[in-house]
Amino acid sequence: MQETNRHTPSPSPPTPHFAVLDGLRGIAALAVVVYHFMEIVVPDYEKLFIAHAYLAVDFFFCLSGFVIACAYDARLGSMGILGFLRRRLIRLHPLVLVGSVLGLLTFLFDPFINLYATYASQTWQLFVASCLLIPYPVVSERTFNLFPLNAPTWSLFWEYLANVAYALLLVRLRPGGLRLLTLLAAAALVYQAYLVPNLSIGWGLDTFWGGGARVSYSFLMGMVLYRSRWIVPTRLGFGGVGALLVVGLLFPYYNELTRLTDLLTVLIYFPLLVALGAGAHLAPRLAGPCRWLGEISYPLYMVHYPFVWVFLSYVGTQKPSTATLAWLVPGATLALVGLAYLILVLVDAPLRRYLSARAVRA
Repeated sequence: MQETNRHTPSPSPPTPHFAVLDGLRGIAALAVVVYHFMEIVVPDYEKLFIAHAYLAVDFFFCLSGFVIACAYDARLGSMGILGFLRRRLIRLHPLVLVGSVLGLLTFLFDPFINLYATYASQTWQLFVASCLLIPYPVVSERTFNLFPLNAPTWSLFWEYLANVAYALLLVRLRPGGLRLLTLLAAAALVYQAYLVPNLSIGWGLDTFWGGGARVSYSFLMGMVLYRSRWIVPTRLGFGGVGALLVVGLLFPYYNELTRLTDLLTVLIYFPLLVALGAGAHLAPRLAGPCRWLGEISYPLYMVHYPFVWVFLSYVGTQKPSTATLAWLVPGATLALVGLAYLILVLVDAPLRRYLSARAVRA
């Protein structure tokens, strides 16, 4: 997660410190996949065992602010704004394109619902918009999702904006200014929470600006954690801090209280977990698993949802039994982990190495 110098084309292996954060990111990505399957199987959130996993995105944003500040605060001046943005594009955009291609294929060849027949004249626009991170919420059957081919792309849209804001402004903010901006972002998040029953917002047309509030607070808070050195030394280790993260995602859903519990989780609990993860002791035997979880997290997050769309149409048209779903959801989750790993090894990592090498030569 840290880089050795400005000529290094890709991040160096994470320190034991940060390897725990890599592992936590992997846990959060797995939770998102399970959540997306299970919210289709159990639409009643009060009966859903993993109903709060949509908040994993806020954890990602907070972790991103922490890591970006750590990796680039001292070096962005020497590499320049364009150099920083090029690095971020190389790191993030190949999987945006892969997810768009998978989204297009499942849109065209979904065996259970033929949405292409309805949106044939707009399919090309849907694909180009997905590749270029341009919101295009026109598919009503997919609840006017900002990115109908690959839903999680909405968070990458806001992540990119956060990275641009970091390069243009946030990197130069003094501590007082950064904390004031974080407080203002917290107020905006509280206001957004007042408008909706929970913080699963930002991914659709009707709650678009909620995504801005979510990324603003969590990204800024991650930066505050790093710059203030709010790192909590602990011997909980990866297992202990990982268990705390899982608790936050499995917390029961109460309709009347969820607005408050979501806010407390995002405003306080997740920043605390990032501080604990950054200071956690890592047993040497867990260094490999943490590294692997970190590597697989982003590919898994970006490639799983096109298949969730197919699963949604399958459940809606075929009405499978509970017994069928009991093996299908775990099996599909494991298959997607395998697919994500293959894409990482065969597509994403080689492409990033190639683009990084060309950038260095240029």
